[in-house]
Amino acid sequence: MTQENHKLSVLEKVGYACGDGASNLIWMTFIYFQLNFYTDVFGLAASALATMLVVTRTWDMFFDVLIGTMADRTRTRWGKFRPYLLWMAVPFGIMSVATFTTPSFSASGKLAYAYITLSLMMIVYSAINVPYGALMGVISPDSQQRTSISSWRFTFAFLGGLVVQFSTLRLVAYFGKGNQALGYQLTLAVYAVAAVALFLAAFATTRERVQPVVEQNTSRARDLRDLLANTPWLVLCALGILSVCFVSIRGAAIVYYFKYYVGSVAGAATFMVVGSVMSVLGTFLIQYVTPFTGRKNAFIGLMLLATVALVLSYWVGPDQLVLLYGYNIVYCMLTGPTSALLWAMFADTADYSEWKTGRRATGLIFSASGMSNKFGWVIGGALAASLLAIYGFKANVVQTAEGQHGIRLLMTIAPAVGTLLAGLGMFFYPLNEESTKKIQAELAASRAK
Repeated sequence: MTQENHKLSVLEKVGYACGDGASNLIWMTFIYFQLNFYTDVFGLAASALATMLVVTRTWDMFFDVLIGTMADRTRTRWGKFRPYLLWMAVPFGIMSVATFTTPSFSASGKLAYAYITLSLMMIVYSAINVPYGALMGVISPDSQQRTSISSWRFTFAFLGGLVVQFSTLRLVAYFGKGNQALGYQLTLAVYAVAAVALFLAAFATTRERVQPVVEQNTSRARDLRDLLANTPWLVLCALGILSVCFVSIRGAAIVYYFKYYVGSVAGAATFMVVGSVMSVLGTFLIQYVTPFTGRKNAFIGLMLLATVALVLSYWVGPDQLVLLYGYNIVYCMLTGPTSALLWAMFADTADYSEWKTGRRATGLIFSASGMSNKFGWVIGGALAASLLAIYGFKANVVQTAEGQHGIRLLMTIAPAVGTLLAGLGMFFYPLNEESTKKIQAELAASRAK
């Protein structure tokens, strides 16, 4: 087949992107508001929260791999990965609401409830998002088409985040009328209904086109050995951990930063919205940059420049809003495209594994990649909660100078370490545009036989 045969329609790109819009209505609520919800509304201590995030998210990461290997072996008239969007959409919506519900329990009962609901939420999240991510690897065999659909995907992801950032605090105030617990519960109900509809739209508009060269009958153990021998994937896995870690740390810090350092929690919403608009713009434009720079070089440059912006923002005072917004615009435009680049490259590592071993395990590749994202989320969330505890954070009171310093570190220096390491780490990624095209051409020839 020629490349033209694999050119995707705008409808399919938009349809696929709806899935990440759905996911990020919930995921970005977790990134930006979960820590603050648990400390300031639900009533958990920062130290207890740090432990809970590590426990609930660490064991769940291994569930991703199980889902990936299950999806690789799924056989339905809809394909391997699309059915999970249909089956898991409603459970995803239900658990989203349950996780942001505050029960009238004792302190120990509320902690147990938080452990249970967050654990179940992570299971359901894996069951729908691992197959969704893997779906991108079988929609088209062409790397440029994957970069294009990845750009659409992450544009919608940022749009979902934009809705969350602009609307969440406003909806909490509107629905709660002073009762933040009720406000969060009803706000998540609105997001959940929208997420279910968007996942169903992704199911209805996409198709699976890439099949293994031959019908495979391999064991999970062999698939895992192939994965651990996949050097390009190992490098991207490490970079995925770092990338999600710095996003999680900084995202969690914004509400605290505006509430306790700037002195205006309402300003957090506008700040996040402006950042997301810049991220969307950067993500959409990256597909026009990579044909000239290559994805690897683009990623390195974006991350290193973002590090500079973060470090410089550490010295911004609480009243220097123009400077604060300026650094944030630069940071978001630079880091916005990096997720799209990483996930397009993850699809290339599935091709690399098939080219090297003769076996394809797209679901495992993307599930393990999603596991790296969750591990980054574990580290980022736990570090954020731990730093708050170390610097003496107390909810809903004026912070000490030490407490404010800890919040400023969360907003600037801590995520800068992640962007710097991610940018430097990409130098170790062994594939480039030329080698990727060679691999895809040889695989196309094998499939044609």
